[in-house]
Amino acid sequence: MLLHQGGQECSLEDLRAIPMPVETRSYKPVSHYNLALNIAKVVAGLLSDFTLHKSAFGTARDGAQLFGVHTFQNSNTELGLSVAFRNSLDKSLSVGMAFGSSVLVCDNLCLHGDVVRMRKHTTNVMSDLEELILTGVYRARTSFIRTVDDAEAMKQIDISSDGAYRALGHLFGHKVLSPRQMPVALKEWHHPSHVEFEPRTLWSLYNAATEALKSSPPQNILERHLQLHSHLLPNQARWSA
Repeated sequence: MLLHQGGQECSLEDLRAIPMPVETRSYKPVSHYNLALNIAKVVAGLLSDFTLHKSAFGTARDGAQLFGVHTFQNSNTELGLSVAFRNSLDKSLSVGMAFGSSVLVCDNLCLHGDVVRMRKHTTNVMSDLEELILTGVYRARTSFIRTVDDAEAMKQIDISSDGAYRALGHLFGHKVLSPRQMPVALKEWHHPSHVEFEPRTLWSLYNAATEALKSSPPQNILERHLQLHSHLLPNQARWSA
């Protein structure tokens, strides 16, 4: 979740206190608080082997717009399956949700993930949202399983520092990493911020680059992650040689 256009972080209880607009025949407002709770409840019911790991919420326009993320994890991997969501009480946004191992919601209205679903504030919006959550989670879980398999494969590929330098140079040359991001990736490779990335593997290098990509413009960040994946894993023999 990125808030840099005037949005403010808040708690779940803060969402409860935001007043609701008047419902009309054609407009059915959705409570920020109820939306956040309902997404967490439905996803938890669908992902019985996952638990809700963390949540983050933000509002803009004096509470009229909501941006949030729920991240679920299981005991088999450090990767998470997340749901990003947004909503409005002033008709400025449809209800939107994005599902996947990498999701993005931003107060500049970006919403990205492996699976994205939208619904206007019209009749039966809440019941329809449950169906959208169900289909979104099932599709995202398939993608998540592929991501976990790729992560396990990368953990088995040993990389020397010279191999890491070749890979980072490749990413820089193909404009996946910017000149400003290269030093961040190098620092993370030499001195990982998290102990699980200390082994000298392709997975650790992947996460060093991922850390650097956090400074990408919001509208480009998910595309850069997809490019990172498509450049590193298929060329693994070049980095491990």
